[in-house]
Amino acid sequence: MSTATAPAPDRLAPAPAAGALAVLTRHLQRIKAAPGVVILTQTMPITMLLFFGYVFGSALAVPGQEYRAFLVPGLLAATAANGVMTGMFQASQDCHRGVMDRFRTLPMSRFAVPFGQTAADLLTTAAGMVPLLLAGLAVGWRIEGGPFEALGAFGLLLLLRFATSWLGCWLGLLIRDEEAAGQLGSATFVLPLLSNAYIPTDNLPGWLRTVAEWNPISAMATAARALFGNASPAADAAWPVAHPVAGTLAWSLALLAVFVPLAVRRHARGGE
Repeated sequence: MSTATAPAPDRLAPAPAAGALAVLTRHLQRIKAAPGVVILTQTMPITMLLFFGYVFGSALAVPGQEYRAFLVPGLLAATAANGVMTGMFQASQDCHRGVMDRFRTLPMSRFAVPFGQTAADLLTTAAGMVPLLLAGLAVGWRIEGGPFEALGAFGLLLLLRFATSWLGCWLGLLIRDEEAAGQLGSATFVLPLLSNAYIPTDNLPGWLRTVAEWNPISAMATAARALFGNASPAADAAWPVAHPVAGTLAWSLALLAVFVPLAVRRHARGGE
């Protein structure tokens, strides 16, 4: 009497970590193949530092500190929040060109694909902050706090970048068109303008100050200034700015809790 055995699968699905590493490597190679995009994204904050710092800086007064020292942490916070635009564009580009459909035919975890994209963005952002930091030091900004506080500021910046890139990834998977994503992504430029990244919010009208201080970029910029030792939070500000480290953590964890499962589910569903 013969015993029936189940047929062995043609191929075994790799571990989620292996799939995520493969996607991460693919995104890093794509960035390497298009250095112009990397150069543009790294030089834009430096251009804004020079423009705002020297053109507007003479007309803007920040109580208790020099404007360029106020501006550098704000630009770092805006860079962290820019994960929305880059994540949205990369995901929509891959959808538009059929890359996401090919990924879904491969034996890998559905989590691996968006995680690989966001992890690659995190690594490139960490490297891309170095030129901005050097430019900030060149124009007079200094880290006045301790080394552990400074490391905490960088950790918060990268955490917010990781969270916003998941939001952008979900939007890109939802839009699925790189041209539409590019147009919508350009609209995100207004988000730092509605925050304290570039100007203090003390003199804004009451309703506008409330909007600006509940902007996650304001919490991150204030946390960076406090941890770098550049300025203390205002006691009369809204809660995220009055408690900027806790506010940034709360915003980042909330974004991750909402958009990680949404992005994974959207990738698994494809164009349905």
